[in-house]
Amino acid sequence: MVEEFLKGAEEAGAETENIILAEKNIRRCRGKFECWLKTPGSCTIHDDMEDLISRFMGSDIVVFACPVYFDNVPSIMKSFVERLSPVLLPQFEEDGKGEYRHAKRYEKYPKFAVISNAGLPGQINFDVERLFFRRLARTFHTELVAEIYRAEGEIFRGQKNIMLKPLIGKYKKLLRSAGKEIVENHMLSEKMIEDLGKPIVPSSLYIKFGNEEWDRLIKENQTE
Repeated sequence: MVEEFLKGAEEAGAETENIILAEKNIRRCRGKFECWLKTPGSCTIHDDMEDLISRFMGSDIVVFACPVYFDNVPSIMKSFVERLSPVLLPQFEEDGKGEYRHAKRYEKYPKFAVISNAGLPGQINFDVERLFFRRLARTFHTELVAEIYRAEGEIFRGQKNIMLKPLIGKYKKLLRSAGKEIVENHMLSEKMIEDLGKPIVPSSLYIKFGNEEWDRLIKENQTE
């Protein structure tokens, strides 16, 4: 999904980079507030986050891309987010809607977009993530300009299936078009949002063939 989205963004003239957090050395936040008190604006943990924060702040748009793990973001994504604390100030402020957050350290922050994939069918699987990223954008004084939530995510494993291949290909084209729209308009059209959220196959079929595949894999692993 990310690769197709970035292809579209590049076709629209954007310079892109796909950073795999699992390949980076990102230690957990210790919660000592040293980035606010001892070394303001810089974390005292020296790992790959030093470079990642620089790339984060140097971006026009940051796309958070992750699968759903037990109704929320994976732990590596949460660790990354927590380590972004140095880009904010410790002081509190009211956000204009009667809620509170930490004040800005910088004048400009990148806009956010989200791409997420869930193995189960149904958009309800993204309720927690949807709230999390909308709150996160508010916390970081920015806008959430795109949300792409793909249920039935396991369907992408069937790219060689003669029946699924054209359906998956159609969805990939949508992702490329979405990447273009984000670069050109900094938002997705209502039609694009609607099309991206439609099931690729009926839920009943997805469940049927998905369960059959799990049964096959379980049996295969038990006989090895």
